[in-house]
Amino acid sequence: MTAAIRTAEVSARASEIARLQRSREALVPLQRELLALGDWVAEGRDIGTVVAPNAELKIFLTASADVRAARRGEETVASLAQRDARDSTRADSPLRQAADAHLLDTTSLTIDEVVERIVRLAAGRSGG
Repeated sequence: MTAAIRTAEVSARASEIARLQRSREALVPLQRELLALGDWVAEGRDIGTVVAPNAELKIFLTASADVRAARRGEETVASLAQRDARDSTRADSPLRQAADAHLLDTTSLTIDEVVERIVRLAAGRSGG
């Protein structure tokens, strides 16, 4: 896997494909099979609500559009807003926070701070 999967072009295409019911019908069972094989960390816009609604720990990461665009480099605030709107309003598996997910706004956090908070949440779930 390379950084190419994080480009604006790939993100936009993934968003377009994800709204197709056929793609959801094909991918969700495969994702569930993979997750059933053991402990996994999975990310995606419908992991906590559709793919793994019974996951032990769900974290809904967010950040301001300006910060997200700056972190992504080539992606603009406008393209992020378009993708968010498309993903939030699609009929099948829309982007939304699961009721039992922890909201983590990373706007003013460093990557190390984000990791630290996630580790604390995970430790709290395992009793450690």
